Amino acid sequence: MPLSLDLDQAVGFTIPARSVRGRLVRLGPVLEQVLAAHAYPPPIERLLAQALVLAALLGSTLKHVDGQLTLQAQTENGVVRLLVADYQAGAVRGYVQFDADRLAELGTDPTLFGLFGKGYLAITFDQAAPASEGASGRYQGIVPLEGSSLGEAAEHYFCQSEQIPSIVQIASRHDPDGRCLAAGMLLQHLPEGEVGRERLHVRHDHVEWEHAKALAATLQDAELTDDGLPLSDIIWRLFHEEEEVRLFDPGPIVKGCRCNIAHIRDVIARFPAEERADMADEAGQITVDCAFCSRLFPIPLHSFDN
Repeated sequence: MPLSLDLDQAVGFTIPARSVRGRLVRLGPVLEQVLAAHAYPPPIERLLAQALVLAALLGSTLKHVDGQLTLQAQTENGVVRLLVADYQAGAVRGYVQFDADRLAELGTDPTLFGLFGKGYLAITFDQAAPASEGASGRYQGIVPLEGSSLGEAAEHYFCQSEQIPSIVQIASRHDPDGRCLAAGMLLQHLPEGEVGRERLHVRHDHVEWEHAKALAATLQDAELTDDGLPLSDIIWRLFHEEEEVRLFDPGPIVKGCRCNIAHIRDVIARFPAEERADMADEAGQITVDCAFCSRLFPIPLHSFDN
């Protein structure tokens, strides 16, 4: 994969005259690090790659650095039983639970409905506001997994749960060496217009939003995943005729997994000794499996004696 300064970054922008805000994300090496822990088949790799991009698109809009965005797509009878991806402080992680035998029956390019059937998408925002600001601002919205992609499901979420007209476009590709790259764009009409103007979220057909939507519709998947094309150039191509486009400094995205032996041991230590004994195997080891990083953490039962 060619070296690009715009891999593993999120870039935000606003178009004040259109009351529009947007964000672009492109993942490369970070995505490979997440996928390398699991050896998923290509359809599941693509699904998780798109989920991680979506998590980064939404999570990087959080106001507070310690805020967390979590996506969870789930179904009872689908090929994919559970998909989880989250973002916190610039770090992404995720995993998928699926039925490998049923997946093989779907072919190489299954649809979202083929993977999930009648599933749902839960999006949880935890703003992690400081104590001085009162409540933490944790809230969740749940929508059916409808449409052809996770991006469309997210659009339904913003329409139903937040009444914010939104466009979410996500694309992924594998290079000739089999490495995965994924990217996406989030475009939204701001909940309120400028002072003295109508509240824009009550109209999804506002002329300014329709204009921005028309421009955004010209963006091709190949442009999103072209790691030789800077994200700022994509914004310029789409909106160069606008009166003003404000770009924010890009934010780096890294692979994150918050599991560590000290934290796990601290959690287990809170259980009564009898329950810890039940957790241990015949060798006296309590083994914890992290689904995100696919690592096993063995902890000797006798280490809790002190």
